[in-house]
Amino acid sequence: MQQRLAGKVALITGTASGMGRAAAVRFAAEGAIVEGCDLDVAANCETASMVAAAGGVMHASGPVDVADDEACQRWVDSAVARHGRVDVLYNNASACVFAPIDVMTREQWDFTIRNEVTLVFVATKAAWPHLCASKGLILNTASVAGHGGGPGGIGHSATKAAVIAMTHVMAAEGAPHEVRAVSISPGVVETPGSAEQLAMPGAMDGLLAVSLVKRVAQPDEIAAVAAFLASGEAAFITGTDVRVDGGLVNH
Repeated sequence: MQQRLAGKVALITGTASGMGRAAAVRFAAEGAIVEGCDLDVAANCETASMVAAAGGVMHASGPVDVADDEACQRWVDSAVARHGRVDVLYNNASACVFAPIDVMTREQWDFTIRNEVTLVFVATKAAWPHLCASKGLILNTASVAGHGGGPGGIGHSATKAAVIAMTHVMAAEGAPHEVRAVSISPGVVETPGSAEQLAMPGAMDGLLAVSLVKRVAQPDEIAAVAAFLASGEAAFITGTDVRVDGGLVNH
């Protein structure tokens, strides 16, 4: 595999499973030093072991609540202390509650905002001076839900639309420092987090009916796009949202 990310230090949140784990493995395979954090310590260590077995380098931190200012700052500071720099911040971690408007509680709404929007702001703020110093990149995991929405998705659609909008601002404020910012909007990806929704009666058939590619995505496919965006090959890409959705939004 190409070493497009050789020498880069990449901070990736939510590396215990799914797209975060796939990103850690892919970034390390392309030469990056990965600093991965998660609340699930055991699974995050498994990711680090996978990276090491493949010859890559990953330091697993946890438990780290990225939405907690002090905890997140400690994570970023420890990475800088080890490596002296940050080249990529990949805001991947997220958690949300799906519920109809008349059922969703204020607590569920606040949980979704905290764990899909606030943590992006907190991590970006903590890493910002280091990204400015390295002329680095901010990658944000958004979603096709940020471009539309369906029943039960009031919180998730709101947060992912916010992430897309935040990415535009990050790119504008980062431009004077040659910092790029890009969001990635996956469609339906087969991960532990999506398993419950995909298992609901009729859910898979409904999704495939409106997708141009008649299957769900695999985490590796999202990681491949992220690795490209983190490479020098994508140096002219900033302030935009990249949809990796099998044509779901288009259709």
